[in-house]
Amino acid sequence: MLKRVNWKAIFKGFAWLTCLAGVVVLMSFIDTKKQSVKCTKIEILIPGADNFIEIEEIDAILKQNQGDLIGRNLEGINLHDMEKSIAANPYIGFVKVYADMNGTVFVEVKQRQPILRVLNAGGQDYYVDSEGLKMPVSSNFTANVLVATGNILEGFNGRVDTLMTATVKDLYKTAMFVKKDTLWDAQIEQLNVNEKSDIEMIPRVGNQRIILGNAKDIEAKMGNLLAFYKQAMPKVGWNAYRSINLKYTNQIVCEKRDSLAIKKLQKPVVPDSTLKQREVINAAVQSAIQNEIKKATTEGTTATKKEEKTTVTPAKTEVNKAAKNEVSKRAENKEQVKKTTTKAEMPLPKTAVAKEKTVTKSNR
Repeated sequence: MLKRVNWKAIFKGFAWLTCLAGVVVLMSFIDTKKQSVKCTKIEILIPGADNFIEIEEIDAILKQNQGDLIGRNLEGINLHDMEKSIAANPYIGFVKVYADMNGTVFVEVKQRQPILRVLNAGGQDYYVDSEGLKMPVSSNFTANVLVATGNILEGFNGRVDTLMTATVKDLYKTAMFVKKDTLWDAQIEQLNVNEKSDIEMIPRVGNQRIILGNAKDIEAKMGNLLAFYKQAMPKVGWNAYRSINLKYTNQIVCEKRDSLAIKKLQKPVVPDSTLKQREVINAAVQSAIQNEIKKATTEGTTATKKEEKTTVTPAKTEVNKAAKNEVSKRAENKEQVKKTTTKAEMPLPKTAVAKEKTVTKSNR
């Protein structure tokens, strides 16, 4: 009995063969195109604001490695060698070189990002980048990063290298933590390694040494420091303590200054432009709030007056109606009185007058 033909697998295999043939044809077309396309332009892209290396320097590296590229066939340009020559620069972290069919060669460069500058005990000066690698300082650009000084024994041979000692590794971890947090990035100004090989942090606000020890459990230690800032500093002031020790687990040990030393450290308050600006803004906000309160109070008063008017009006109409009724009653009473008085004052009839006369005569 003949087996049924699996047409689905046949069609799938045919599709794969067709795709492979298309790729081969396309690659051959590209190779043919490369033979005729010449390099017309070189585009060098260096993103970021830290310019440890300039475009002119990369262009000089390319010319030294490959010669003049403009006018040469793309087939004769080794893009891989170009990448290797540029990546050898100690300030370059990543590089990508590619070309299009219009004859443009693109060079995309990503520089190393320093996060710490180390001044060791021997006077050497070098950076530590975000990947934990040492890199040299540059005459073109100075990075705005934390500076570590003091009892640092690790040196630098001028080439990109990994960190060797535990002290510099802890300094790198501390700098990474400070860099990621906006509060500590603004507050911590410098790192120092004392004679006991403990890391000390020098703050911008407050005149004290913050003893960190090492970078172990740095999140918990800095969380304790933040709680201490919130609870203690507003009560005692920023210059009350000589040192704040974070080395111990779940506690902070402080060394306090005497009152005379605190008074010497306290500087006279001079209003600068920033404080004046804040005072003006606060005054404007307060006046705006007061105006809103007055406006709301006025609207409430007018609303209550309107309600009183609407409630009083019906009463007034009722009083007016009652007054009108009373006036009409009084007018009717007056008319009745007038009628009675007019009746009484009317002249008597003649017969009655004659009778009166007769009576008076007889009385005589």
